[in-house]
Amino acid sequence: MKMKMAGPVFGLVLATLTACGGGSSPATTPNQVGGATPKAACGAGSRPETGMQGRVSREEHDSGRAAEGYTCNTELVGTYAVENAIGTVGGFKVQRYIDKNGRECAYYDTTLLYPTNALDAAAGVNVIDMSDPTTPVLATQLITPAMLTPHESVVLSQEAGVLAAVAGNPGFYPGVVDVYDLADDCRNPQLRSSALVGFLGHESGMAPDGKTFYSASPGTPTLTAVDISNPLLPIPLWTGNYTSHGLSISNDGNRAYVAAGNSYGVLILDVSEIQARKPNPQVREVGNITWENMTIPQNAIPFTRNGKPYLVEIDEYSSNSAGGSVAANGSVVGAGRIIDISDETRPVVVSDLRLEVHEPENRDLIANDPGAQLPIQGYAGHYCNIPTRVDPDIVACSMIISGLRIFDIRDPAKPREVAYFNAPVSPRITPVFEASNWAMSSPAFVPERKEIWYTDGYSGFYAVRVTNGVW
Repeated sequence: MKMKMAGPVFGLVLATLTACGGGSSPATTPNQVGGATPKAACGAGSRPETGMQGRVSREEHDSGRAAEGYTCNTELVGTYAVENAIGTVGGFKVQRYIDKNGRECAYYDTTLLYPTNALDAAAGVNVIDMSDPTTPVLATQLITPAMLTPHESVVLSQEAGVLAAVAGNPGFYPGVVDVYDLADDCRNPQLRSSALVGFLGHESGMAPDGKTFYSASPGTPTLTAVDISNPLLPIPLWTGNYTSHGLSISNDGNRAYVAAGNSYGVLILDVSEIQARKPNPQVREVGNITWENMTIPQNAIPFTRNGKPYLVEIDEYSSNSAGGSVAANGSVVGAGRIIDISDETRPVVVSDLRLEVHEPENRDLIANDPGAQLPIQGYAGHYCNIPTRVDPDIVACSMIISGLRIFDIRDPAKPREVAYFNAPVSPRITPVFEASNWAMSSPAFVPERKEIWYTDGYSGFYAVRVTNGVW
């Protein structure tokens, strides 16, 4: 059955997703590279897609083939999943942390839209003991205000052992920020503060040193920096007139890479005065970039390859025109890209991260596939992440009903897909949402075991190993 969108919840979602602007300066000239990324060659043990890159067709769904899932140079290590979920049981972020005693944990939010997770007795942010990655164990659930409805804001500082989030939804919630200490026992996070120190929540960023949390909203120009260097006493430092989806902070804390919406694309901000804790800090715009097939910029992460600086960026969802409102199986899919920032004032797109299902000429062919007609699902991108910011070999992206996609980026100008994992599709009790994948989360990495952790909104948490030497 095709999804029919109705009601105030989906109205809020779609209205908010079209409201991404920021600042007041004009955008730079759009850049475009274009074309699907070369598809993966699947090795031993794979259960690959049979047709178009990224597609799960209705025929395969109806025949039961999709119920087995699709793998290419990947294998399932372990899962904390909910069979036949009614609501959503996986959200937007997965984080990994090893505490001072060597214990290993995963953290992930359990809802795409609070409180749909309550239908499946899920709540807040799940803390998973990963001592045995083949058998993830729920250690506890974080259910303080921001953790109950963090939307896309759960962030973690590896350096400081700090986990934080701001209360949010597709529009915004009042900016209650929760800060937890993980260092002593990652299985038992200690709440240090829960305070109204953000502004309006949806997304977030954190300086790698764990001393500054950024509360962000793509629907309101309320980007806010909060000092959490003393997690018991968070203090707002600055609020700027910028709409912001996800933002990443440079390793030295002096740059913010902001997914700033239609008027800016990706915006580079000089936040060095915030990092230096100067009184009345001033933030300066350094540069920005847009691109012709932009939908909604979701996140941009800095990295270097052979000493040269780049961003890996991904747009969410699809539209019927560049920069237009979210559409069901729209003809324009932003997907991902790699941006050269050697000259911060004039960034340049050097390559795209796309699948064949994202290409305009294929959109009509896939329009009736399961999940394709839900505007906030479909064949499109949502989050990417990298295992390291220095010379990463791969980037992993959650591409919704195409599952987890993995690209080799050793040559940033010529990325290629090398692996994927599309989770087994289980029946849906709720008829409004047709059975399919709903991979939306930013993944986490275990490089020493070649594992990638991510969540699917319909089924939960997955630990996946990359095989056949492709990573």
